[in-house]
Amino acid sequence: MKRLMSALAILCMAASAAAETITLASTTSTQNSGLYDEILPLFKAETGITVNVVAVGTGQAIRIARNGDADVLLVHHRPSEDAFVADGHGIDRRDVMYNDFVLVGPADDPAGIAGVSSVREALHLIEKSGVIFASRGDDSGTHKKEQELWAEAGISPVGDWYRETGSGMGATLNTGIAMGAYVLTDRGTWITFGNRGEHRMLLSGDPSLFNPYGVILVNPERHPHIKSDAGIAFMDWIVSDTGQQAIAAFEIEGQLAFCPNAPSYQEARARSKIICPAD
Repeated sequence: MKRLMSALAILCMAASAAAETITLASTTSTQNSGLYDEILPLFKAETGITVNVVAVGTGQAIRIARNGDADVLLVHHRPSEDAFVADGHGIDRRDVMYNDFVLVGPADDPAGIAGVSSVREALHLIEKSGVIFASRGDDSGTHKKEQELWAEAGISPVGDWYRETGSGMGATLNTGIAMGAYVLTDRGTWITFGNRGEHRMLLSGDPSLFNPYGVILVNPERHPHIKSDAGIAFMDWIVSDTGQQAIAAFEIEGQLAFCPNAPSYQEARARSKIICPAD
């Protein structure tokens, strides 16, 4: 009887571990790209842990994690990530991957930004032309990056030509295309976006458009209910060779959507000759 009870206890513990679920606060850009649909089943198959993704803008994702309503955070605005850790809300930030931002606009390019050498120059041309620029205006990672780019260009974007949608990337692209506006978006979202109309990618490749993603464990000392063991297991996996290779294998229309960027994977990446759009 004792042996039977011990065996049942072990089975129950194994079933409990296999059924474990964690919450990942992350961004719409990663979720909408289809990346998680590809890689999270691989993680579950290896560990038995299910990852439920709450996909919102970076600012909102950080607020969710700060409130203890997620176990792990994966976003793309390094200054906000560093502040999250410095304030004691998260621990153990790790580089995961990157892609880049691009400027899209009407095919006839009324501001004349196609072919310019920098985002700074492009933004000056847009402001000077008075052509509408559609901003997410939602405290997302993309919106934060856009604000940084305006500041670096020495421009305060105000006036009838600057419209904040307060919406996600897809909705902002829809609005911008309807208005004939310029829009800053991440490359992955643009590749998958199905309502481009006459809009096209007009500027990419400026180093200032680099878009890194980091993963952070929510601090269990602040929130003791956090599933830290399972969260660490996810973080270990996504920066492991297996996780990084899964990211490298994810393509949209034959293009690499995110480039694996964990420090431990760089040698393997060099050997495999992975070339990313942002390189």
